[in-house]
Amino acid sequence: MNRSPLVDEKLKQVPKAPGVYFFKDINQKIIYIGKAKILKNRVRSYFSGTKNKDAKTVSLVQNIANIDWMVVRDEVEALLTETNLIKEHRPRYNIFMKDDKTFPYIQFTNEPYPQVLIIRSKKLIKDGHKYYGPFTDTRYLRETLRAIHKIFPLRTCNYFIDDNVIKKGSVKLCLDYHINRCEGPCEGLVTEEKYRNMINGIEQFIKGRNDDVRSYLENKMSHASEKKQFEEAARYRDQLQAVEHFTHRQKKISQDFIDKDVLVISSENNYGVGVLMRVRNGLFIGREKFNMQVLDSVDVADNLKHFVIQYYTSTDDIPPVILVEIGFSEKVKLESWLSERRGSRVKIMVPQRGEKVKLVQICRRNADLLLGDIRLKKMKRRDVVSKKLLQLQTDLNMSAAPRRIEAFDNSNIQGSHPVASMVCFVDGKPKKKEYRKFSIKTVDGIDDFGSMTEIVTRRYSRLVKEKKQLPDLVLVDGGKGQLSAGKKALDNLGLSYIPIIGLAKKLEDVFIPGHSEPQNIPKSSPGLFLLREIRDEAHRFAITFHRQKRSKAMVKSELEEIRGMGKERVKKLWSHYKTKEEILKADVDEIYAATKIPKEIIRKIKVKLDAGIASVLK
Repeated sequence: MNRSPLVDEKLKQVPKAPGVYFFKDINQKIIYIGKAKILKNRVRSYFSGTKNKDAKTVSLVQNIANIDWMVVRDEVEALLTETNLIKEHRPRYNIFMKDDKTFPYIQFTNEPYPQVLIIRSKKLIKDGHKYYGPFTDTRYLRETLRAIHKIFPLRTCNYFIDDNVIKKGSVKLCLDYHINRCEGPCEGLVTEEKYRNMINGIEQFIKGRNDDVRSYLENKMSHASEKKQFEEAARYRDQLQAVEHFTHRQKKISQDFIDKDVLVISSENNYGVGVLMRVRNGLFIGREKFNMQVLDSVDVADNLKHFVIQYYTSTDDIPPVILVEIGFSEKVKLESWLSERRGSRVKIMVPQRGEKVKLVQICRRNADLLLGDIRLKKMKRRDVVSKKLLQLQTDLNMSAAPRRIEAFDNSNIQGSHPVASMVCFVDGKPKKKEYRKFSIKTVDGIDDFGSMTEIVTRRYSRLVKEKKQLPDLVLVDGGKGQLSAGKKALDNLGLSYIPIIGLAKKLEDVFIPGHSEPQNIPKSSPGLFLLREIRDEAHRFAITFHRQKRSKAMVKSELEEIRGMGKERVKKLWSHYKTKEEILKADVDEIYAATKIPKEIIRKIKVKLDAGIASVLK
């Protein structure tokens, strides 16, 4: 495999230690994060040839332009660091849960009289609070919290209450106390011990251990009745009824009372669905769904492993048994890590028979059905045509709606640094991965028509050669002259069947080939609004590229003024770095490894570029 000099240099420096490694592309963006027991062996293995490597790995290696790493104490720390960094950076070639930044949790605050709240968090912070979740079924979560407030006299105020606050009397009783929804901890009317016992009861309730809560309330009700405190007994009775109403829907699906989670992932192409079923005290208490990005849907074991790791780094609710449908590497290490976090043994099991297999099968059916829903939504999204496109089809008298539109624009200042842009809209939305920039090569001076002919020819001759998808409509920024140039290019390529139109700037007139007058399209037409949006985006993209090129040319000229920097060295520098900001960010050793430009000259380059940016800021 061809490698950049910088990668070769970095491969010599990778240490023989456990840690996390980062692969970066030419723009220094992280595209893959991995972990290793011995960094040097693992990182070098990627570059040992393409034999026995899957397509994903080959594609990854081809895009590696730089390598970094982080040394840690052991493999478990490497595992956790890798997971947290994947969540933060979301690299292109990693597997990750897509929506975890919005998942809600139940939080028990770390206070003498704790609050119970629903919060949304990107990741759990070790702040002393206790968390249950994440929950993806928000309706079930809110029903649970409503039931908690009906059953338990839990405070709803957001004050921090401790002995000092109670003694000062700075917080007064609210309406909740007077309607028996709170026992008044703010004025010391309930002891901290009694309130803590209630919080423990709420935790048991969330875990599905409703028998404990039921027994507690029955004892309280009997005790109040014996003392002829009938109003209090009636309150406990109402709380018991709330427990019965809530638990009536919780189906018993396990004969044993061991808490367990069941995890399955179903994937197709580059997307997947991870499903988790919570079984507590033999009762099914919830199902959570997580959308995932996967790179290889066939590698079920690896996808499942990453699902397990990412989920359990996001929760404190770890049961003693985790059921999965297939074994995966590092299972023993994960069990050790989970056991340490839980404070008692955790076992990851692949059941072979009986009730546990049925639980995994139920979870598998759920995952497959949810994946089918995603597939159906994607198909519908492809089939649904927006009103703008339908109106544009009518405005232009086309036989079908133009679902893929490509638009071109030129940009230059008095003929200097001529460039052009092409933007692509699919189903009325920009598809930025398909945008293209063009430096004009065959035209001298100011010649918009010649430039349009060149870029349309270059764009579609390449698409024809590579047998890629052609547009349903081509839009050029300009009037009859630019349109004629674009049409000529398409005809010469044998693509005369592709519709092409021009959109003039001044009056927003739409021209089509063979007609000297603009089309009679109402200025309020949604189709015309869409064409304007696409044209303006092509113009913005072209202007941005022109400014970049002009700025780069000025910097090149400045760099050539540095003694020892000839045109070849300037060219080599720009072949590795696209902007002056990238050069300033890179350290001297890194630039030297990539370009072999003497370090003293590199320092002079940095000083000159830094001074240039400073003068612009002034």
